[in-house]
Amino acid sequence: MASVNKVIIVGNLGRDPETRYMPSGDAMTSITVATTDSWKDKSSGEKKEQTEWHRITFFGKLAEIAGQYLKKGSQVYVEGSLRTRKYTDKDGVEKYATDIKADSMQMLGSRQGMGGGAGMDDGGGYGGGAPAPRQQAAPQQQRQAPASRPAPNFSDMDDDIPF
Repeated sequence: MASVNKVIIVGNLGRDPETRYMPSGDAMTSITVATTDSWKDKSSGEKKEQTEWHRITFFGKLAEIAGQYLKKGSQVYVEGSLRTRKYTDKDGVEKYATDIKADSMQMLGSRQGMGGGAGMDDGGGYGGGAPAPRQQAAPQQQRQAPASRPAPNFSDMDDDIPF
């Protein structure tokens, strides 16, 4: 039987990205993203919130893009998969941590709030294998403006529209 390990996160960065380079020269960028769930308590009627923090790691070109364009407070959409790792803390106790290995990323929100990023409708998506049709390979690419055309003249259209 087939299995699926897919995570989708939409949230805000809790701090600036941290980029490191592996011995191979490939970039690795880590971010923490907060997601907040809010609901109304049935018994008291008061509004409740719970924030979860997610550790996300990007690799390669996607890591370079994330490190360059994301900033603390940026809103981001990330698709990836869960990875659990085992480590030993400073007291010698073995612990486990679950992180997200990012496959694709899309910067959301305003350009000002993004530190130069792009909004969802501006084609701000990056990553490999994601099915989004409006992805760019790199943020430096510019879209060519369509050739200017005269404004359409609707004065010659009938006023009898059948719907």
